[in-house]
Amino acid sequence: MTSDSTSPIRIAVIGGGVTGLTAAYRLARAGVAVRVFEAAPTVGGPVQTERTSDGWLIESGPNSLLLNDAGVSGLFDELGLSPRLQVAGGSAKKRFLVRDGQVLALPTSPAAFISTPLFSFGAKGRIVRELVRGRRSARTGDVSVATLVAEHLGQEWVDTAVQPFVSGIYAGDPTRLSARHAFPQLWEAEQRSGSLIRGMLDLAKTRRRRGEPRARMVSLPEGLHGIPTALAARLPATAIAVGTRVDAVLRAPEGRWNVRWSSATETGSETFSAVLLALPAAALARLAIGEPEERPLAALQQIESPPVTSVFLGYRRDQVRHPLDGFGLLIPEREKRPILGVLFSSTLFPGRAPAGHVGLTVMLGGALHPERGLLPPAEAIAVARTEVGALLGVAGEPGLVRHRSWPRAIPQYNLGYEAFLKTLETVERTHPGLLIGGHVRDGIALSACLSAGLKLAQRALERPNRA
Repeated sequence: MTSDSTSPIRIAVIGGGVTGLTAAYRLARAGVAVRVFEAAPTVGGPVQTERTSDGWLIESGPNSLLLNDAGVSGLFDELGLSPRLQVAGGSAKKRFLVRDGQVLALPTSPAAFISTPLFSFGAKGRIVRELVRGRRSARTGDVSVATLVAEHLGQEWVDTAVQPFVSGIYAGDPTRLSARHAFPQLWEAEQRSGSLIRGMLDLAKTRRRRGEPRARMVSLPEGLHGIPTALAARLPATAIAVGTRVDAVLRAPEGRWNVRWSSATETGSETFSAVLLALPAAALARLAIGEPEERPLAALQQIESPPVTSVFLGYRRDQVRHPLDGFGLLIPEREKRPILGVLFSSTLFPGRAPAGHVGLTVMLGGALHPERGLLPPAEAIAVARTEVGALLGVAGEPGLVRHRSWPRAIPQYNLGYEAFLKTLETVERTHPGLLIGGHVRDGIALSACLSAGLKLAQRALERPNRA
């Protein structure tokens, strides 16, 4: 099948995850004809949800969305999702860490901080010194997250708190992750005040002065896949081609682009005035751009994206001794346990488990132990069951088990990541009409990926002579 430049389709969006769908929706709302190509059989990328007939809800990818962006809030208003948002209960603010095999709550008040056995007296004193220390010279070069925090708060804070939280967010290694690119707010906090804590407090005050809403952890009754579902439903029925892989994006006459694609049953090409790329790093690296033999994004193949596996375990409430009164638990590397942590999935939002039951999501793998993210399903499930038994007092057989593995899960914004960002900028500059966005560039959180789609669409609409 071939479509020439007389086609009403104007802009191609390559990638049907939340970034691509958001960009396509916003373009369509502005009156632009769009065509979305997605290689998988369904849209949403890693944002996938299963609802069973007996009342379980299982998230295969992210389990929640931190709503902290006015643009994303506006998007949800447009889609009619805002009135339906589930906000995580107060217990979700409670987080647990493992120390010496014990599951301990992170302190949430000054009194709890003073008495917690999670940190030594010296580590607690470093917090006070950080609050009153004088301003240090502005940092010019990038450093790792571990180095940044250790310089301000000491190594104990890195080992006990930062490393497990980095594993929970990035499945990453804080000694390699870039402070500037992976945690820009932390970097900005130091730049503003010379102190991480004072800087974060200053940033919070600035947001309040601007009237920015407080961040909320949210989901939907049908799970997070309701977001890509709602976006896709606002597009014309013929706008989305699933099971369709784009192999090349080639220059065409009059500054246009020819998109060559293939599916299980046919191959084809279509011509567009612009192309938006919302793909993972590995897919961008493979893509022919400009000419059939050119792969200007091949360097992105070097971006580390370690494997991560999630194991969902459903139990009766009486099988679990721990009250599960929080978001979940994270495990420092020094504990030498084979999992990254456990989410208390049924505590976060209602309707995640049948009455009298609870759901736990166990995470394995990541940058420090990628081999664990590649364990055969039976082995990963066995590890997950053993660990929840030891840490949470779970007894007996689970009533429900789900296993999902992502061989290339989360791009690591490691030191030197600016080289990849410069590659993206160069390709855009030398290929007018080609725009790139998504978690390889704009942040890994679900809210960041949605915001990236809005920015992609806006950039496309602002292009000169886009018609």
